[in-house]
Amino acid sequence: MTRGYGVRAVAAVLALSAVLASTACTDEGGAPAPAAPVAGGAAALPGPAPAGLALRPAPSGAPGAPAVTGTLTDGSPVTLADLWADRPVVLVFFSSWCTACAQRQDALSELARTHRDSVVFVGVVTEDEEQDVQRFLREHRVEYPVVVDPDGAIWRSYAVREPPAVALVAKGGALLRGWPGGIDAGALDRALRELVLA
Repeated sequence: MTRGYGVRAVAAVLALSAVLASTACTDEGGAPAPAAPVAGGAAALPGPAPAGLALRPAPSGAPGAPAVTGTLTDGSPVTLADLWADRPVVLVFFSSWCTACAQRQDALSELARTHRDSVVFVGVVTEDEEQDVQRFLREHRVEYPVVVDPDGAIWRSYAVREPPAVALVAKGGALLRGWPGGIDAGALDRALRELVLA
């Protein structure tokens, strides 16, 4: 009788251990663990610019970039002028269904990581589905913020007709250069190294 009770007690302890192990991804209240942040959302926004960041001044005749506002992939608002207030911004216009965008994105993602402290990369996506955009961002390791431009208004303000396209905005908002059809990451890297002096 005692032996049977001991066997049942051990079995109950093992069963309870299995249940606890299967719920290890929940907090103490039984709620699921928090989901990963939405790719391209507010968590990808940059922190303060590093102290002592030295930049080549923008040419005096450079036009001002359109200081548009938009919404990131997670619904957070963003104003481009806030981003270029203290460092240059690279705008990457893309769509998840664009073959040329996909071919260049891995190199652009790596370039954004290389320059993450001195230059802010911002994606601008239009004509796309939310789940396709998230798949694209995760597949290509896009770690910078992405503005959703559902009606193409931001694209039109930058005269972008089709993806890919890239625009470079100086600190303070001068539009330095645009590349319809996109730009090779190596050439963009050289342009950024000319702009960032330290």
